[in-house]
Amino acid sequence: MKKIIIIGGGISGLCCAYYLVKEGFEVTVIDKGVMTTGASYINAGYLTPSHFITLAQPGMITKGLKWMLNSASPFYIKPRWDLDFFKWVWHFKKSANASKVERAIPILREINLKSRELYLEIHEAADFEFHLERKGLLTVYKTAKNEEHEVKLAERAKKEGLEAKILNKKELHDLEPAFTDDVIGGIRYDCDAHTTPHIFMKNMKNWLATQGVNFLLGEKVIGFNTENTRVKTVKTENYSIEADEFILASGAWTFELARTLGLHIPIQGGKGYSMNVEAPTNITRPAILTEVKCAVTPMQGFTRFAGTMEFSGNNDVVRFNRVEAIASAAQQYYKGVEISGEVKQTATSGLRPVSPDGLPFIGRPSKYKNLNIAAGHAMMGWSLGPVTGKLISEIITNKKTSVDLSPFMPERFK
Repeated sequence: MKKIIIIGGGISGLCCAYYLVKEGFEVTVIDKGVMTTGASYINAGYLTPSHFITLAQPGMITKGLKWMLNSASPFYIKPRWDLDFFKWVWHFKKSANASKVERAIPILREINLKSRELYLEIHEAADFEFHLERKGLLTVYKTAKNEEHEVKLAERAKKEGLEAKILNKKELHDLEPAFTDDVIGGIRYDCDAHTTPHIFMKNMKNWLATQGVNFLLGEKVIGFNTENTRVKTVKTENYSIEADEFILASGAWTFELARTLGLHIPIQGGKGYSMNVEAPTNITRPAILTEVKCAVTPMQGFTRFAGTMEFSGNNDVVRFNRVEAIASAAQQYYKGVEISGEVKQTATSGLRPVSPDGLPFIGRPSKYKNLNIAAGHAMMGWSLGPVTGKLISEIITNKKTSVDLSPFMPERFK
């Protein structure tokens, strides 16, 4: 039986373990934490075929520079001297043009639709319980400027075969009465769905353990031993472990680990924040509040408010002015919603692993015959977890992959 080492216990790592266990492999997951926190646990829980526009798009660098001095802005870059970040920004700038954004649209559409179907298959298989609802996703707006932008996106979504309906003010408020009167309309994406992430993660981990998956937690990977074109062992602070195949699914830390193997996989951590309101909110449908870039999700037993993109290095520091901005946004868009100081104090952060071009890194680098990369999914990490795991299992078992992997090749920035 082949032995597989997965480095990283986030959604991509667990989904790799899920499909590899189904193929009969012996799997060990190594994680530097205890698998209760991070982006895979605090995200908005969206399955989003509607998210077919990459973060790397024209004007984003200008926005980041404009907002650099406002640490409460939706897209914040903390001023700092960091050569690796400067290189990443250069790759990002080269990727942020209209032609590359256009080429990425059908790629993101296909991989998101495939992943949504895999979520549904996992749910139907009932190996473990988790919350999944297909209520779609609303993107709502208060201004004519945002309405124009969102309507254009909706029309493009329709051309891509996605279920998108433009709602006027009455239609939107009939569907979700909790919105304030100055929310003038929205788009309903029936192609989307939502989940409760931490319940999925906890129950999948428990099921994997019953299938013989070994979890080595609280172990920081510090290096690898290699021989010619193969990785032989992974070294943690306490162990040296041999395996037949290795998978780097280490999120925002993938860049550093890949560099120890002589690989350039440019990923930066894009911090997001979230908080949970357990009191009734009367919010019944997931929504993105477009002017403030805030995501709202009615989950299993609470409502989650999440948002922001912050580039400030790999840390879990919670900037409370950013938490306050999310709370304020929620209260501006929903009637009767108040987020208490106590709730704000419980806000947590997580690092999304952001690639320069908005596409994940999935596949084998040419330098090693038994190494696989599964990282860099940016704001679609949760949505793309199952398809990433499925693709990695297909690579390892030498099967035809479910989607064309060429756009996701790990060495495309070499």
